[in-house]
Amino acid sequence: MTFKIVGETKPNTFAFETSALVKPTGFREYDARWWFGHPGSDKVPELNLIGVQALGMGLGTLIHRLGVGPDIVVGHDFRSYSLSIKLALTAGLMAAGVRVKDIGLALSPMAYFAQFALDTPSVAMVTASHNENGWTGVKMGAARPLTFGPDEMSALKKIVLEGDFDLTGGGAYEFVPDFRKTYLDDLTKGHRISRKLKVVAACGNGTAGAFAPEALERIGCEVIPLDVELDHSFPHYNPNPEDMHMLHAIRDKVLETGADVGLGFDGDGDRCGVVDNEGNEIFADKVGVMLARDISAIHPNSVFVVDVKSTGLFATDPVLRRNEARTDYWKTGHSYMKRRVTEIGAIAGFEKSGHYFFNPPIGRGYDDGLVTAIAICEMLDRNPGRSMADLYRDLPLTYGTPTMSPHCPDEVKYGVVDRVVADFAAMKQSGATFAGQKIVDLITVNGVRVVAEDGTWGLVRASSNKPEIVVVVESPVSSERRREMFNALDAVLRRSPEVGAYNQTF
Repeated sequence: MTFKIVGETKPNTFAFETSALVKPTGFREYDARWWFGHPGSDKVPELNLIGVQALGMGLGTLIHRLGVGPDIVVGHDFRSYSLSIKLALTAGLMAAGVRVKDIGLALSPMAYFAQFALDTPSVAMVTASHNENGWTGVKMGAARPLTFGPDEMSALKKIVLEGDFDLTGGGAYEFVPDFRKTYLDDLTKGHRISRKLKVVAACGNGTAGAFAPEALERIGCEVIPLDVELDHSFPHYNPNPEDMHMLHAIRDKVLETGADVGLGFDGDGDRCGVVDNEGNEIFADKVGVMLARDISAIHPNSVFVVDVKSTGLFATDPVLRRNEARTDYWKTGHSYMKRRVTEIGAIAGFEKSGHYFFNPPIGRGYDDGLVTAIAICEMLDRNPGRSMADLYRDLPLTYGTPTMSPHCPDEVKYGVVDRVVADFAAMKQSGATFAGQKIVDLITVNGVRVVAEDGTWGLVRASSNKPEIVVVVESPVSSERRREMFNALDAVLRRSPEVGAYNQTF
């Protein structure tokens, strides 16, 4: 079959109905993400269903060329168009000779689990995660528990955009019934807390609403549901536990009900955000430090992986040092983190966005927001008489920002970051001061993390899945030093006029 692959075309035209629309920028570093559109939106789509079919053909072709076998798990999140996208993807996969096992409506970690439970090497999960309504995408992998990285995504992009398909035929389709129960049974088996915990479970009307409350109830929690009804219009806020709108809603419900903890899940259920019993919205990297303390007390000499957006406490916390834990700072992104956790045999990986990766005996190496939620409840269970706020207060005080994401077009964002990295490299080489102090370290594994003499640091990197620049700042000294670092960092960014306004500040 020959498809006409195009990078842009308008809806309600002959070309839109007869060409495969696949905007090249939708192939991200480790997954695929496009603006599909929704009724009432005047934004031009970046993908159509014929393009999704071409993506399936490309993915099926790549799987065969990788030599991993013809079987794949597919699932979809709860959006008005996700099922149609999955079916178009399935048609393309089958045309390329792939045997499809469809688990239906799913969380991303449920699809990853299916790779193990159904003994199937590959996965394609249709989801735009926490992105606004109108976005779609696919998270893919061909070597459990890993998902694609830049090499696989580049190969897939080339196959699809060049129409280089191996359409062997011979594909098959099988729907796997009741897989939700199989997933929840496995998730909660052997987990039962003795402490009666009252837990707010917030799902932002995303897919996790069909899973998280039941999982928490099964382990013995009293669950207070918040926005758990499935509604793909996301009427209250995007299901994103990094978004302050969602965290504020959880805070209000925790304080209203006297809950022990509030847990928030993103649109596809692979992330978990936390609010403590006093209403403090705890950034996910700080929760990671708390979990690392708990895990390293049980498993001495633990190795952890954290992303470059995360707090410096992983390297300086006295409890982690006493437990002889070691931490490796790595690239932001669920595929990068999964791969690194597997490569170095870390017991867990923590990402500031709320993706946590637990290796055995806790998990299977992939990111699952419900595994994280259970780990948090069990941490509280192991600390009777102590609240989540008590455990949070135990951490050394630092002054951090949320993840801030000024708009920057996909076509130029990496060039902007390259210029920022070069600017900082020149400053460090010349001995220039920055934000009032000497630069003592530049971590450039993913963008640039500039560290001052007093430990205050700022990060600039390109978002892997949206047209944005990512900015994070932390100071172990004061909120004033945090502000000084942010202002200095922002001044460097503003040399690039392509960088827009921030989605949130602090």
